[in-house]
Amino acid sequence: MSPVETPQTGPASSLAGRIDTALGRFTMYRLILVVLAVLAAYSLLLDVLGWLTFGIPQMLAHLALCLGVTYAANRALAALFRINPHSESSLITGLLLYFLFWPSLQPMDLAGVALACVLASASKYALAWRGRHIFNPAAAGAFATGLTGLNIATWWAATPAMIWLLVPGVLLILYRTRKVLMAAVFTVVATAIITLELLRSGMTAGMGVWQTLAQRPVLFFVGFMLTEPLTLPPRRRQQLALAAVAGVLFAVPWNLGIVANSPEAALLAGNLLAFLGGQRGAVKLRFAGTRPLTPTTAEFSFEPARPVRFIPGQYMELDLPQARPDGKGRRRVFSLTGSPGGRLVKFGVRTAGPLSAAKEALLALRPGDEVTATAVGGDFVLPRDPRRPVLLIAAGIGITPFMSQLSSGGLRERDAVLLFLARSTDEVAYADELRTSGVRVLVRLADGSEPPTGLASVAAANPGASGRLDGQALAALVPDIARRDVYVSGSPASVASLRRASRRAGARRVRTDSFAGY
Repeated sequence: MSPVETPQTGPASSLAGRIDTALGRFTMYRLILVVLAVLAAYSLLLDVLGWLTFGIPQMLAHLALCLGVTYAANRALAALFRINPHSESSLITGLLLYFLFWPSLQPMDLAGVALACVLASASKYALAWRGRHIFNPAAAGAFATGLTGLNIATWWAATPAMIWLLVPGVLLILYRTRKVLMAAVFTVVATAIITLELLRSGMTAGMGVWQTLAQRPVLFFVGFMLTEPLTLPPRRRQQLALAAVAGVLFAVPWNLGIVANSPEAALLAGNLLAFLGGQRGAVKLRFAGTRPLTPTTAEFSFEPARPVRFIPGQYMELDLPQARPDGKGRRRVFSLTGSPGGRLVKFGVRTAGPLSAAKEALLALRPGDEVTATAVGGDFVLPRDPRRPVLLIAAGIGITPFMSQLSSGGLRERDAVLLFLARSTDEVAYADELRTSGVRVLVRLADGSEPPTGLASVAAANPGASGRLDGQALAALVPDIARRDVYVSGSPASVASLRRASRRAGARRVRTDSFAGY
């Protein structure tokens, strides 16, 4: 499933739904790039207003150097390794280094920044495992440059004047990546440790917290560096543990000979722990074929170069270098629909127009063509205890993660109800699989038509309208919803509406399938 392009069961009626729909138009690479670019422009404005004192020539030269060298180095290394360069990634790295190193026109300082840019770009190729970063590239470049003595990262973005735009930018990214909880764990741990040290020196609690958040790179670190998805472990509990450990490493002074406490050292240590804790590498997928599911959806099958490990309900990120530039990037997230250990990796995808460049690239694939899977992750998985009953609510192509759970047998011995919401009969994907699943399946069609033969029909409250399902209707359909774990999958707007309906119907535990699309 591509979450930002699935059909909706009704218009977004909450602020969260509207925000999700708006942000869903951007990939994470593009969103981070835009936020960093706005912050860079804001820093130049602050310098003009006298809130920063670097000097406009220094800042412009520093910005041009960071962007130019990282872009050129990335292009050269990509040509050397004979792969397609990811330009957005190089520009993000350049902007991060812009905020890490002090703007200066001194030759030694400029040489150090240029070295950091080259090393950061090189780390994406040299310090990688199966196509995945082991270390955050910007942090790796800054750390290695510090060891040479040419320049040292100062993380100057952590200034009170920057915080007024930094905070909303960081919150926007954390909300989009669904890493708010992880960021909160790190921020609380790091802030508590630093504030306690400041209290011991005689500072008040309020001033200690302010200095920690406004004059130390806690917010920039967690918003742009620690939560970068390509260096995170795949499961939420692992990410929360990483956040706590990184908070301690960030805040507690330590010294190991030539290596001392610094934000970049703390991040690299956290990256290493994440890698050792289960980081999964990229894998080549050879296109095997496609089959239509409905007039507007299709299933794509790929043969992996090596077995792909995943838990039913998780997603995979694909890198589609064939995609033409369209402002959304070339990486897309799709739910896995097959069973772990199967010979083929499968994805159900909405193919109705208007199509993104990435989906055009998918549709243009021919048997034998290769793409790269760059990540597997997600926590949209069934409870470990098979005795816990579940309610699965799918809106349109949101059925895809549930198909993996069905095909793997994870629902066979469980008390499960699957509620499928679609616009019409011909939009019910995987009808044959649902019919023979052995799970109680309820189909609710917005136009009031009958579902495919063998599937139970649930009348829409207002046939021909939006087909929106409210709390009262959901409680009538599933009277014991309060004792079930509820799983909701669909477009951002659909998920927001159905989550709210589930809560109003009495659900106590609701888990949603909301992907970042990084």
